[in-house]
Amino acid sequence: MKVEKISELTTNRLSVYLRCLRELSSQGVLSVSSDELADRFHLHSAQIRKDLAYFGEFGVRGVGYYVEGLIDHISKILGLDREHRVGIIGAGRLGTALADYYHFSHSNFKVAALFDTESSKIGTKNGEATVYDFREFSDVVERLKIDVAIIAVPANFAQEVFRRVVQAGITAILNFAPAPLKSEVNIKLKTVDLTNSLESLSYFLAQSEETNGAGKILNVRAKRKRTAAKNAK
Repeated sequence: MKVEKISELTTNRLSVYLRCLRELSSQGVLSVSSDELADRFHLHSAQIRKDLAYFGEFGVRGVGYYVEGLIDHISKILGLDREHRVGIIGAGRLGTALADYYHFSHSNFKVAALFDTESSKIGTKNGEATVYDFREFSDVVERLKIDVAIIAVPANFAQEVFRRVVQAGITAILNFAPAPLKSEVNIKLKTVDLTNSLESLSYFLAQSEETNGAGKILNVRAKRKRTAAKNAK
């Protein structure tokens, strides 16, 4: 495998390829070419070959890629050949919804614990995961071998929670709090900002409405001109 730095865009695409290959596997497909994979899932064959070439030669001349073999290779590249244990900070509606996320039970990620500060929630169960007191976070992380954290707390608590998570030795963090967090070296932080995404969609809708409105105005003006020209004859 090459040692050069691989971009996050590349690893994101590998995740997409993996989902596509798993779908093919469930349908009994044994081998697939990059062109077939691209056509079927609306991808780019040249990009597929380029991305995979970073990590080795996986194709077979005249065959393409063996589906199960490539699934194994990509799973190892993405570190999905071992279990990752997840701790969710915030046992409110968002945190419990994330804990119940269907795909967790069908992946290498297992929700090992939830954390909160409300006494009424501490000690309760969410599926197989217990809600622990956040003050015990470091001890629980060490005991349950948690290596991924999800932050699902209000914005005003997010930075302090992030600090405590890093302090506990966790370096892979997914943030759902609507707040920008100041990250540190050697910490992988990904923020899912639902508000930002919705506002971007709102902008798209506003522009579409403005364009459609302008088009209607131009159509009305053109109709008036045609009517005036007709009447002038």
